[in-house]
Amino acid sequence: MIFRGLLRPIARLQKGDGFEFQGYFPAMSTLTEHTIKLTDHRDRNLLELTLAKAVLDLLRIDRIVLARVVSEEGTKRWLDVVALDGRGGGKVVDPLRVDFQTLPALEDMRDRWRCLQDRNLLEIAWAGEEGPRISYTPLYSDDSGDDQGIVEIHSGGALQIGQQEIVRDLLHVYRNMYNLLAYSDRDPLTGLLNRKSLDDTFYSAVLDELGEGGARDTNVATLPGQERRHRVPPNYWLGTISVDNFSAINDKNGHLIAEEVLILVARIVNNTFRTYDRLYRLGGEQFAVLMHCPDEALVLAAFERFRVNMEKFNHWG
Repeated sequence: MIFRGLLRPIARLQKGDGFEFQGYFPAMSTLTEHTIKLTDHRDRNLLELTLAKAVLDLLRIDRIVLARVVSEEGTKRWLDVVALDGRGGGKVVDPLRVDFQTLPALEDMRDRWRCLQDRNLLEIAWAGEEGPRISYTPLYSDDSGDDQGIVEIHSGGALQIGQQEIVRDLLHVYRNMYNLLAYSDRDPLTGLLNRKSLDDTFYSAVLDELGEGGARDTNVATLPGQERRHRVPPNYWLGTISVDNFSAINDKNGHLIAEEVLILVARIVNNTFRTYDRLYRLGGEQFAVLMHCPDEALVLAAFERFRVNMEKFNHWG
């Protein structure tokens, strides 16, 4: 097993670590219209924003936050992917560009963590029983693999039964779409992202650079001069990985053993890199990692960790 050395920066793939917008969202009068918008997407990265806008519009709440659990070298933290304000404005974060060390630890936000553990709606009345509430509910279903996240709703009072039902219905549609798109984006053997997903990422990035929007168009207003402010230096890196002598492994041990080798490699890739790095199986014995990092030395160190982890399992001879 070697890292082939095809490690090189890719300039200005994304717009920055997030973008901010101002203004109110167009009113959507029915749950059906929002459901249609949720099922229109072919990009998982836009589902969270669409879900948040639907809840904000239909419930007329004060604020909504969608947060994921992300990890790096065994440490887990909260990443607020979408945060929208009922008075207008908000933020959407690109997970590839976060500074992991600045994110809050799981134990620092105990109510969120309790919601994940209980798998039920949790309401916190922080200013008296009749006052404002923060409601938490799990973002993903139990069968979403390692995905963990919450929906955090800020409201002036307790959510009514009808409002809770709207949240449940929207989450049901969101989870179905999330799982469907995850299935289409994944390599069925290893569970890593597939070649099509890598192609789509590059396509969206090129459209962004050309100012054509593409798959990342969220139909929200941007601040004046934002496009220029979010152009970034070449801090994206693509590394490819290849299994040495894979044909010999297949010939000597058979197809099933060869597949087990690929599954093992994928497991080590998952355990080595960050949850917000993009991990791919390109086909055959070829893998790839797309990551954002401002320092080449840190990128090389990540792949060195992967090489060391692979050595521990180098017993296929």
